[in-house]
Amino acid sequence: MTAPTQPPATPDLLYSQDEEDLRSAVRALLADRADAPTVIAATESDTPYDPQLWASLAGGIGAAGLLVPEKLGGQGASHREAAVVLEELGRSVAPAPYLTSSVVATETLLALGGEEGPAAALLGELASGARTAVLAVPFATPPAGADAVLTSLDGTVRGVADAAAADVLLVPTAEGLYAVEASGPGVTVDALVPLDLTRPLAAVTLTGAAGTLLADAETGATAVRRGLLAGAGLLASEQLGIAEWCLTETVRYTRERHQFNRPVGSFQSLKHRMAQLWLEIVSARAAARNAADALATHSPDAPLAVAVAQAYCSGVAVHAAEECVQLHGGIGMTWEHPAHLYLKRAKADSIAYGTAGGHRQAVAELAELPAP
Repeated sequence: MTAPTQPPATPDLLYSQDEEDLRSAVRALLADRADAPTVIAATESDTPYDPQLWASLAGGIGAAGLLVPEKLGGQGASHREAAVVLEELGRSVAPAPYLTSSVVATETLLALGGEEGPAAALLGELASGARTAVLAVPFATPPAGADAVLTSLDGTVRGVADAAAADVLLVPTAEGLYAVEASGPGVTVDALVPLDLTRPLAAVTLTGAAGTLLADAETGATAVRRGLLAGAGLLASEQLGIAEWCLTETVRYTRERHQFNRPVGSFQSLKHRMAQLWLEIVSARAAARNAADALATHSPDAPLAVAVAQAYCSGVAVHAAEECVQLHGGIGMTWEHPAHLYLKRAKADSIAYGTAGGHRQAVAELAELPAP
């Protein structure tokens, strides 16, 4: 008699005490160094990144090394903890190269394996926060579309997020994956005008640049796909943080704002809109947490979990930001109020690492369902 198969264990998507402690530390730091006036002022300057904030977040709290094993100089945590950091960064829309350096670039290097060599050495530097790295692919590249943009270290890649602040560029080419010094000869990084001013984009031009070969073309392509998959999965947590801030701030404002001698939040139509948004955010939290847990446990269903999270969370973040702007009335349209920062970040995130439509197509393919 064949023994009955055991159903897969249900993942625990609740936050652990360690995760809540990490959240408190990150939130306190961002409240002190990245409040709304500070972030708005940073977007108006030529240097949106605060090096002291990054040093405190990456090195002081140790957030930059969460995905890196302790033997390589990191914290030896998981994607669940990194997701908590991104939730808080989404809440504050703080300009910090965490997603691009501490998640995507770090995960790409981890996929190469090995405890020695240039990749391992660079991981130690990223984990300490001493250096940052970005994957030199367009920010809109989906995990499944990670083909090499360049044939060699010669050419231009446009729309690279956080390239202007990076120390090292991870460049996938038809020859293999290279590590290139961003300030080295033959490398030009030209800032572009992004919609989201808190996450700068740039065009990276290589003209016979020198680089260190980290992996051959096939191994490098696999590593890049893993890095982009982690980026897309944890981007959902950033989108969750955006949506949560927008709802919290909108509820607070509609309680204080009076019209016809009543708080505008007491009007039934607004109650319904905010209740609907709350339901969407609860669902987004489940999707984002499931993606982070699947990545943390190296589940074979991780690509499906990530595609589901991105297909849903990007729309929720945009909807929450749009409601925040509209329900704040005239003040929500001003530059001085931070609502526009959240709308721009949500809109930019909605096409990062693949669009919602692309992820819905991926869900259909991965779940072996008929395409919509």
